[in-house]
Amino acid sequence: MNPPLRDAKPSVALYWDFENLHASLSEARLGEGSYGKPDGRFRTQEPLIEVQAIVELAASFGPIAINRAYCNWQFFGRYRDVLLQNAMELIQLFPPGASTKNGADIRLCLDAADDIARHTHIGTVVIVSGDSDFMPLAQKIRAGGRTLVGIGTRASTNRHWARSCNTFRYYEDLMEAAGVAAPPAAD
Repeated sequence: MNPPLRDAKPSVALYWDFENLHASLSEARLGEGSYGKPDGRFRTQEPLIEVQAIVELAASFGPIAINRAYCNWQFFGRYRDVLLQNAMELIQLFPPGASTKNGADIRLCLDAADDIARHTHIGTVVIVSGDSDFMPLAQKIRAGGRTLVGIGTRASTNRHWARSCNTFRYYEDLMEAAGVAAPPAAD
């Protein structure tokens, strides 16, 4: 094993609760509660996430060593090209029933805790989600001396989760900075 470079910038671990962000953007476009309906969630999804803008933000903190996204990918095939272009590791989560509540959250937390314990070169952890379920993970990341950056939408981000991060960026602000127009809101 090669020793770490002394002057190297610490690495970034980027974790995506992919469906959480997509659902938030979908509901902003189609109306609250629309994504949770069977004809909203269990169908082929139109791309709404500007993946590249988030990857670029993460890369601004250092080289990305881990880029992992958690989702039931069977409905997200239209994201294929942008996911491949960004070398994203896709973690497939099959729903155990009609609900997949917390499946991605639990797996993401376990992987992130394991990764920061094993990889000392990770200095920044970026979690793409607005979910308060990540607050205990935030405490572990910060206690381990890592910097935590959260990304989520204004409408669906839990304020306590946002405050538990060293830095929190709203997705809408990233899009505005990148010059990307917001999708039209539901009538």
